[in-house]
Amino acid sequence: MSPEQLPYNDYGGAIRRRLGGRVQKLAIDAGLGCPNRDGTIAYGGCSFCCGEAFSPSYCRQTQSITKQLDSALEFHHNRGRRSDIYIAYLQAGTNTHAPVDMLERVYLEALSHPQISGIIIGTRPDCIDSDKLQLLAYLRQQYYVAVEYGIESIYDATLSHVNRGHTFAEAIDAVARTKALGIDVGAHFILGLPNESRDDIIRGIDSINTLNLNSIKFHQLQIYRNTPIAAEWREHPDIFLFGDTEATERYISLLIDIIRRLRPETAIERFTSEAPRHLLLHSPFGGIRPDIIRHEVIRRMVEAGYTQGDLL
Repeated sequence: MSPEQLPYNDYGGAIRRRLGGRVQKLAIDAGLGCPNRDGTIAYGGCSFCCGEAFSPSYCRQTQSITKQLDSALEFHHNRGRRSDIYIAYLQAGTNTHAPVDMLERVYLEALSHPQISGIIIGTRPDCIDSDKLQLLAYLRQQYYVAVEYGIESIYDATLSHVNRGHTFAEAIDAVARTKALGIDVGAHFILGLPNESRDDIIRGIDSINTLNLNSIKFHQLQIYRNTPIAAEWREHPDIFLFGDTEATERYISLLIDIIRRLRPETAIERFTSEAPRHLLLHSPFGGIRPDIIRHEVIRRMVEAGYTQGDLL
């Protein structure tokens, strides 16, 4: 099914239209760390976080940015993945967590690679300021630049519970200031965080819509071994939404209800996430692959005649 035939605004089609060709993101790790771990904001990090889960095998911060991009290109070429446009994706860590002059060196090294046409910067809404935004606006004059903010929840009680270290108000401010400079903005949200009900999540879509995001990623809460949330999972499994054998069915149903309430202009990049099984204590889907979840969402929406935003 082509992007135009899908019942939702698919990111793959949206970014292809935006940039004029097939796009492949190449993940790199700039080694910039996390202010929620090193004491800048807090210690210990988010209770659900496992840093090992975020980087593909070819992505090693011990290598230069240029070398990582070369390795990423080789990785995808060896798997027969050819694209017209390659984007450097700073995914691991908080990629605005450094002085502006250092960030400029990191970003320009990535953008100076002969096969790179743009950059996507993953960061936190409380780790951006005017100087950093002006740097991004300057780079945007010559390259494609986007920012992905890890927001995770619209509820401050949830954000505090998981030691996220920022509020939803900070996310609103960061997104608005970034978009005001003409920079594309994406956001991540986790479905199934402690004490959030299905109704809570559905009600939150109205708040997400007010952000006017260019793109969005949803994924299920995964419980990684040796994280604070793993201990909570063992002691209080009843506060987690997707903790039983019917989780997959209920997750698909939730996704469809979310999509039908999400503004059509926001492209959906992801419905689920994957992680190495040896890192996981619990994942709602067991061995079911993310593409199976996606295909089932599409099938049900098409059969029912649902489309993104039809309940707005």
